[in-house]
Amino acid sequence: PNPNPNPNPNPIGMRCSDTPEPETAAPEDACGAVKALLVDLSGTLHVGDEAIEGAQQALKRARASGLAVLFVTNTTKENLDTLQNRLQNLQFDIQKADILSSLRAALILIEENNLNPMLMLTDSALKDFRHITRPAEPSRSDAPPQESEQEMKQQQQLKQQPNCVVVGLAPDKFNYEHMNAAFRVILDGGKLIAIHKARYYKTSSGLSLGPGGFVAALEYATGVKAMVVGKPESRFFSQALQMLDCKASEAVMIGDDILGDVKGAQDCGIRGILVQTGKYRDGDVLRHKVQPWKVVKDFPEAVDVLAEHNARLKNVK
Repeated sequence: PNPNPNPNPNPIGMRCSDTPEPETAAPEDACGAVKALLVDLSGTLHVGDEAIEGAQQALKRARASGLAVLFVTNTTKENLDTLQNRLQNLQFDIQKADILSSLRAALILIEENNLNPMLMLTDSALKDFRHITRPAEPSRSDAPPQESEQEMKQQQQLKQQPNCVVVGLAPDKFNYEHMNAAFRVILDGGKLIAIHKARYYKTSSGLSLGPGGFVAALEYATGVKAMVVGKPESRFFSQALQMLDCKASEAVMIGDDILGDVKGAQDCGIRGILVQTGKYRDGDVLRHKVQPWKVVKDFPEAVDVLAEHNARLKNVK
């Protein structure tokens, strides 16, 4: 029988020993003290241009308690400057150095592998890729003397051709012309890089289609599996832990996405707190067979629960 038939479970007071055992559960050492927070942005701190009520004050409380905080986001419609301005306009004290975005992770991957990408991104997101550097092309005087001008031209054209496709949330690029161009690059041997594969996300007008379906279409048509760089990939969470300088067992992920935030984190040994804001839907826990460490109303409640958790451990000692 189902150990938790409630379609909207809220195991805030659940002890570690009471946790049900679905396919993905919280890490076994989930009763230790919390030293660092990984916090999602859209749907967790804000929805569109509206902040979650009390989130700014909750962030101040978290930092005042000594918790290290890093914001981890799959947002791909905005470049880092625009994203930071949005957050500061909502009265969040967040600097660019406090944010690890999937756009940034994709840029690192491209530079590390010297790739020449076809970028299916919004005009705003493209600004984060303006600093992509590639090896300088040899001048005519540096070129081997045996090469003809035609051969040099062919090599130049070859180097300028995309050898990978990078897909983010870019609604104006999800048309036949752009999808077909991406399809051809991949068929010619190019890599398919998905900044993330979210099925949907929350906007001020309701749930909206994410890039996951379009990535899946390219996978289906080409037979090539996409390399995903953002949440819920382990590489992304490992990078976040390095930036926080903490162990997985010392960190907690707070987010509204049961798969991208909670499952991704818990698969890496990080405890996950699911907030019932943003893209959260009643029954997410049972529907996806993922048991978060905690399920709470919103970000402020998550911060309060963590404060109580750490205080209780301190008193026990």
